[in-house]
Amino acid sequence: MKNLDLPLGKRTKTYRFWEIVPAALSYLAVFLLFFLSWVSPMVGAIYVLIIISITLVKAVGVAFRTIQGYKVMQRAERVDWNKRLADLADSHEAFERLYDQDDNSYGFFEHVQNLRLLSAVEGKSEPKPEEVYHAVIMVAYNEGLETLVPSVEAVRDSTFPNERIIFVLGYEQRGGEEMKRNAHVLAKQFNGVFKDFILVEHPENLEGEIIGKGPNLTYAGRHLAEYVEKKKIPKENVIVTSLDSDNRMSKKYLDYVAYEFLVRPDRQHYSYQPVSLFMNNIWDASAPMRVIAISNSFFNIISTMRPHLLKNFASHSQPLAALVGMDFWSMRTIVEDGHQYWRSLFYFEGQYGVVPIRVPIYQDAVMGETLGKTLKAQFVQLRRWDYGASDVAYVAVRLFNRERKMRFLPLLVKFWRLLDGHVTLAIMAPIVAFGGWVPMILNLGSRGAVAWNLPNVVGWIQTLAMVGTVITVVISLQMLPERPKKYKKKKTFFMVLQWILMPIIAIVYQSAAAFYAQTRLMLGKYMEKFDVTRKIVKK
Repeated sequence: MKNLDLPLGKRTKTYRFWEIVPAALSYLAVFLLFFLSWVSPMVGAIYVLIIISITLVKAVGVAFRTIQGYKVMQRAERVDWNKRLADLADSHEAFERLYDQDDNSYGFFEHVQNLRLLSAVEGKSEPKPEEVYHAVIMVAYNEGLETLVPSVEAVRDSTFPNERIIFVLGYEQRGGEEMKRNAHVLAKQFNGVFKDFILVEHPENLEGEIIGKGPNLTYAGRHLAEYVEKKKIPKENVIVTSLDSDNRMSKKYLDYVAYEFLVRPDRQHYSYQPVSLFMNNIWDASAPMRVIAISNSFFNIISTMRPHLLKNFASHSQPLAALVGMDFWSMRTIVEDGHQYWRSLFYFEGQYGVVPIRVPIYQDAVMGETLGKTLKAQFVQLRRWDYGASDVAYVAVRLFNRERKMRFLPLLVKFWRLLDGHVTLAIMAPIVAFGGWVPMILNLGSRGAVAWNLPNVVGWIQTLAMVGTVITVVISLQMLPERPKKYKKKKTFFMVLQWILMPIIAIVYQSAAAFYAQTRLMLGKYMEKFDVTRKIVKK
């Protein structure tokens, strides 16, 4: 097996250098704002305007991609993916039936072309739709049945045949006796529903593992591989989907994934990424958490419109054969989902991609017993996500290595986007909010027009960028699930009013969480314990 592991314990000097780089660049960007403004108000103003202008361009792009992505997701949800999957069983007949039809449904033209290509290789050793299995690994720590049962029911209600779904519940021994009882309740309740319902208890304190989701997933995945081999199911025909305990998939998700899996000759070299929408409990969540949940949902919608930049996030699917080859997920990082992209990329020596699956898997917004606990839990969750900055060093030491198996330039571009994304996440909000005032404050004795007029110019640009926020508000109202009867109509008004919190949230959560994660990495105070976000169901 190739060495895909992250280091634990002492790093090399080179590795430590690259761990320091994200925080160093983020702090440098903020320092330059003050230093350049002190040296010259004009230079400081130009620096601010460049960053603000980039924000404006991105805001326009976000607005466009949000509208486009939401419409595409709606169209993809209307497709009968079960029927399209069935068409692949006899691709020649289906092509003859469909090739001259005028159908403007999502992906219909591509479907016809897929049938044409598959009919040319029909009869060869390609798997048929009825030979494909789905294995769903749902990991749990200490969640209650009110969270777990709806997630399993969503898999049960899939349009994909249950007799070809293997459900694996990987639960933590650390969760205690109550978690163990809940696991066995689920096994009894869903006995006979799927091909099999497998319980796998992940022992605590295994050597070489951090406390996190990745070790649980991998431990369960190894048991799954043994089960598949015992049942003589070809592992090349099994697609594995990882789920958190609160994840509720679209009923069309598994059919959609199986379809995309079968139409690709090099199907083992891909993973399949749904749209993660944090909407399960959106009406119950507090206003700051609603803003963050909806913003993250939009980011995931936008990401599916840029497949060349798409990476693994939260729940995703990947062929079992590929997972076995790379020994499943990393057991040394708290961001095993995003890190899985880089593991897979290096395992396949660059011949790897992520296919967008444009239907949703719904997740919970952060919600605790009290507002204070909720605010803290949200920050903890975001700093864990932002610890993905640890991948900068992981990629860099492989990029700048003579034994590199990938082409240098494509990997350099990916590396730059990774680094730029984390630095931008940290610096953008505070510079946009306060950068326009810095040249003036540092030059109070000067009457230069540039420094004194900069706040007004920045304000105008920010006003233009507000167009994107307005579009976000409109689409967010369309995306909301039906308002629960326990809430009055005025609750919808607060769903609009909440967006005035956006500037504060961007600084307190987006920027501060990124700086926190990068600073820990820079100081070598590694985050090697997965802080589980508690799943609270409001009665």
